[in-house]
This record gives sequence, structure tokens and C-alpha cells, in this order.
Amino acid sequence: MFDGHVLTLLDAAVSLVNALTDGSRQGRPYAAPSGAQLPRAVHEALPLAEARDAAVDPEHAVYLARTAQRLRAVFDAVDDGRTNDAADLVNALLRTTGARPQLDRVDGEPWQVHFHGTTDTLAEGWSAGCATALALAIGSNLAGRLGVCTAPQCDRVYVDNSRNAVRHFCSNACRNRVKAAAFRARNSTPN
Repeated sequence: MFDGHVLTLLDAAVSLVNALTDGSRQGRPYAAPSGAQLPRAVHEALPLAEARDAAVDPEHAVYLARTAQRLRAVFDAVDDGRTNDAADLVNALLRTTGARPQLDRVDGEPWQVHFHGTTDTLAEGWSAGCATALALAIGSNLAGRLGVCTAPQCDRVYVDNSRNAVRHFCSNACRNRVKAAAFRARNSTPN
């Protein structure tokens, strides 16, 4: 299905959208962090947070919060069956982030394909990588693996890595919430 590096970037896109966009989560309204809380939220949303310095520059945090809004629009378009709109949104992201593939080597690691330059900021690099990962998903037969939670009062996003492409929820909590409500509904009807 998805290459390991692409999956990491898709997971980062999901994490940024779910952490940095307003909406609802697990049946409750969700307000994205802002102000002084934003840099910490960005740090925690990005993969391998423990391997990086905890301080995310506030300017980079704002940049990534704007990117998260644009990424959310892509997930919404795919979920609504508007693949052409999703492709247009991703193309715009690719252009504005300056995404470009290149091979980089990290000490002690093999060559890796990155989608940003070595001098790009943290915000530019993650934005370019997330945009490229979405482009790879939409430009293949895997666009349907991008989704928005179907649980009531939840609009968090996910990438479906299940073998049979059957995922409908952003988390086990939402899946369990829906199953419990269905169980209660079945047991409350008179026989």
C-alpha cells in the first residue's frame, strides 16, 4: 500500500489536521490550540516529537496551522467525492510549499527521498512533505483511503491502512461510541 516514508507523511497530515483545526472530536466541540499553546501543539502533532528539540518557533507553528487548514480541505474534498477539487487543492499546496523530491542522507541512515530542500524550515519541510504524500495518494488508486470520521459529532480525519479498506472512524473511541449507541438502540426497542 503506502511506502513507509509516505505513510509517515500522511500520518503527519492527519495529526496536523486533527490537532490544529476547529470542529468536533469524539462527540464534543473541538477548538484548535492558538496563541502560546500553538507551538507545543505543533511539536506534539509531528512524528518523532521526542527526537526533536521541544521548541517550535511560533512563526513556524502559525505556518503549519495554516497548512493544516489547507490539508483539511483536501480530506473534505476526497471524502465528498470531489477528487478533482482535492487534486487542485493539493497542486496549489505543492506550488506554495515548493515541494520537490531529492535524496538526502541522515548520518547513519541510508539515502532517503525528501520532498523539501535541506535549507527549508521545519514548517516548509513538513508542509511540502504532507502535500506530496497527499498527491501520491490522490494520484493513485489510494485516494479512497483518505477519510473523515463518520461518527456523529466528529470530523477528525484518518488514513485507512486496513487490509480491506473498511475504516470509517478516526479512532477506536469513535468506533466504540457508535457501536455502543447501536447496541443501546437495539436493546431499547420493545420486542
